[in-house]
Amino acid sequence: MGKLFKGCLTLIGAFVVIGVIIAMISGDGDDTTSESNSSDQEQTETEETETNQTNESSGDESANADTEETTEEPNEESTDESKEEPKEQEPEMTTAQENAVQSAKSYLDFSAFSKDGLIEQLKIGDGYTQDQAEFAVNHIEDEVDWNEQAVKSAKSYLDFSAFSKDGLIEQLKVGDSYTQDQAEYAVNQIEDEVDWKEQAVKSAESYLELSSFSRSGLIEQLKVGDGFTDEQAEYAVDQVGL
Repeated sequence: MGKLFKGCLTLIGAFVVIGVIIAMISGDGDDTTSESNSSDQEQTETEETETNQTNESSGDESANADTEETTEEPNEESTDESKEEPKEQEPEMTTAQENAVQSAKSYLDFSAFSKDGLIEQLKIGDGYTQDQAEFAVNHIEDEVDWNEQAVKSAKSYLDFSAFSKDGLIEQLKVGDSYTQDQAEYAVNQIEDEVDWKEQAVKSAESYLELSSFSRSGLIEQLKVGDGFTDEQAEYAVDQVGL
């Protein structure tokens, strides 16, 4: 009976040992499986993350490309519109300005004018406004030599009246609005053609036709009133018999 009991205990102990071994083996297997499952999960998550990043990168590139296309398209449309719809050029002159230019040219065809004199003529003689008259004269200014206009004016004055050199310069300035330089240029250009003493004689004769003068009175008039020199005035008075 005692042997049987010991045998049973031995058998039970064997079963316990076997159960412990099986439990240990099962535990190791579970850990391995758990680790394997964890590794697989991490790998899957990594692949999903990379896939998402790739998709996001592709999406950004597509968005940038769309943005560039959208940005470029309005430029092309704008260029096409500018080609299709050119702006109308404004006319160079108004009708009034064009008429003023023609009037200015017509005046210069038959008479001599200074720049300011021509502007004044267009205003007073033709009724153009100040702006229209100035526009016309400025428009043709490159075609006009104002010095030569002064020469023509000087010759015209000497054709119908007598002047001293200084008197003619003053007449061109005050009467015709030439500048000092233009008036002096004109008189100097014609000086070789003019005998100023004979001009003084003509002036003396004109004065005597209008009024009576003494010798000294006429000399003074020729000097102060007309700008002749002492020599020219005395010569003239001698020639008219005073």
